[in-house]
Amino acid sequence: MAKILVSVDNKLLARIDKAARALGLTRSAYLSRLAAREVEASSGPGRAAATRHALRRIDELFATNKHETDVTRAVRQERDSH
Repeated sequence: MAKILVSVDNKLLARIDKAARALGLTRSAYLSRLAAREVEASSGPGRAAATRHALRRIDELFATNKHETDVTRAVRQERDSH
């Protein structure tokens, strides 16, 4: 496990320590949890498998309906077919 040096405002550090204690975590564990959550949250909507599947289905729908001009109708047909 890597160790890093991070500069944090003293007041913020006190708040971090208080929050970590409330959860029964060390400062390092608390900050690691926050960083992991932030990194995962910034991965975008395609992060979830169900979302990736839905996006692939939309791509397939429009690939097979290249001449479809009514997008709303095409989406409704796809939705209703399942």
